[in-house]
Amino acid sequence: MHTNLILVLCGLAVVGFACQWLAWRLKLPAILFLLGTGILVGPLLGWLDPDAVFGQLLTPIVSVAVAVILFEGSLTLKLGEIRGHGSVVRNLVSVGVFVSWASGMLAASLILGWDIYLAALFGAVVTVSGPTVVMPLLRAVRPTANVSSILRWESILIDPIGAILALLVFDVIISLQADNGLGHVAVALVTIVAVGTLLGVVGGYLFGLAIRNRVIPDLLRDYAALAAVLTVFGVAETARAESGFLAVTIMGVWLANMRQVDLADILEFKESLALLLLGGLFILLAAKLDIEAMAGIGVGAIAILIVLQLVAGPLRAFFSAAGSPLSWREILYVGWVFPRGVVAAAVAC
Repeated sequence: MHTNLILVLCGLAVVGFACQWLAWRLKLPAILFLLGTGILVGPLLGWLDPDAVFGQLLTPIVSVAVAVILFEGSLTLKLGEIRGHGSVVRNLVSVGVFVSWASGMLAASLILGWDIYLAALFGAVVTVSGPTVVMPLLRAVRPTANVSSILRWESILIDPIGAILALLVFDVIISLQADNGLGHVAVALVTIVAVGTLLGVVGGYLFGLAIRNRVIPDLLRDYAALAAVLTVFGVAETARAESGFLAVTIMGVWLANMRQVDLADILEFKESLALLLLGGLFILLAAKLDIEAMAGIGVGAIAILIVLQLVAGPLRAFFSAAGSPLSWREILYVGWVFPRGVVAAAVAC
């Protein structure tokens, strides 16, 4: 078992690199090759069973990896980039989330015939996109600077919001089925937001001060950044489950916008680390796919995908960008670029 685990860990790194190199050579999104490889070695060939290999450690490993990826993405979010378009980003992660949720819920209920509870939970899970798939698309297509900034901000901010929404919807479903009051759901929301925001701001501010005042030597800056984000994530999750993603996202945004804080070397290190984690995560999560369950849904799954991509996506964009200086072509592009990333898969698992 020990030897098998070593082989799996080393194999994930090597195969993840090979998939991303191939994507670079062919100028295609890496997610296509990563997901294809995961499905091939998992449900098709049976070479990799993540649950059997990692057991109870799988969920914590996925959560920690996602936290690092979100932190790396949030370090690139400069407030100056969305000057004049901040309202669009705000609407995308509020009004847009509601539109996506309602669209996903209705599609699952009408097309698949799911009951309203399961449909509502599905709708909440698919509200997130994520930088893991949006960033490669932006590098390949290269839209205008305004559109690129809006999509980067949305893809990073919407991940913790979608994860929290999925948790709250699940809590509401459990409460309704048990005939309990919904007061604890409101308390849970306030607690998650408060803990995540507080720890994110404090963690970002203190680490920024340490960098600004050169408390940390250059040799240890990358290590210190990783230790800091893991500390904030771990403390947040311990204080209130599901607040960790919000905490590390806010921490990254805070650091990115602090004055006189040089993050160039940390960004380079985090980008390399995020690529490593991204490759392993997509392969692992794809290897968990239940082919028989997918086949059971049949054409319904394709119909759901079409509705989410061609109806829900553009609707959320047009509602969110109403009155903005974006052209209708830019709004439509924002609506169509709404792939589901690793956070959606992690929450679903």
